[in-house]
Amino acid sequence: MEWIGDGRLAAGPDATWYLEAAFTPGAQLGTVYDDPTTPVVVTGIEDVTTIRIPSGRLVVDAPWHDDETWEYERGLPTSPPRELAARIPPGAYRMEIAWTAGPYEFFGEHFDGVECAATRLCISDEPVMGWEMALSVDDDVDRLQPGERVRFSSDANVGCFADAGAWAALAAPFRTYVDGNQVPRDSERLPGWCERVSDESQQADLVTFQAESGGVVWLGRTRTGDVAAIVVTSGLPGAKA
Repeated sequence: MEWIGDGRLAAGPDATWYLEAAFTPGAQLGTVYDDPTTPVVVTGIEDVTTIRIPSGRLVVDAPWHDDETWEYERGLPTSPPRELAARIPPGAYRMEIAWTAGPYEFFGEHFDGVECAATRLCISDEPVMGWEMALSVDDDVDRLQPGERVRFSSDANVGCFADAGAWAALAAPFRTYVDGNQVPRDSERLPGWCERVSDESQQADLVTFQAESGGVVWLGRTRTGDVAAIVVTSGLPGAKA
């Protein structure tokens, strides 16, 4: 039986184009701000790592929130993580980053303009037949306004994929504060300025990625409706994806 998605969550033509083009080396995603003659081009797809999600429940959120540091330092309850309503098979999944470059000049200094266009968790090799916004377990599709995009926020421009079942242990190193300052954490440094924290007792991981202001999470669905890919696009709410 073929998958029929909810039209309120479906990616429109612009978002669909971006989600496909972002992971196509050589594709032009746009032009440099204030310079329509210089293209922003996908330069490559980087394999970052694999992430263990033994519970099949995935958190896509910021690993910490600046407005909750008072609670972190005192061990008080905080808001729950943004756990996706969609489930995936328990397992280990490849994480990739799509990089773009758009050279520019600023006050006489030249920059290569390298940016993260999107971050992808590869769930299967099945072709993606359609894209839809990923709701959290607390979201209500009936409350969405036309054109509204649900997203997670991040004051520090950092997001993460993490196993929801091990969230408390995985997020703890990012939420340890003394005198209002974050304590240096013992984490594994990965390509693309990413970090990994692991909980070996549960064989689970949390891996961070760049997420300017947070991001929208998209599910790539197969013909039968299974999740084949989970992609995070970040930046301004009015962006194509």
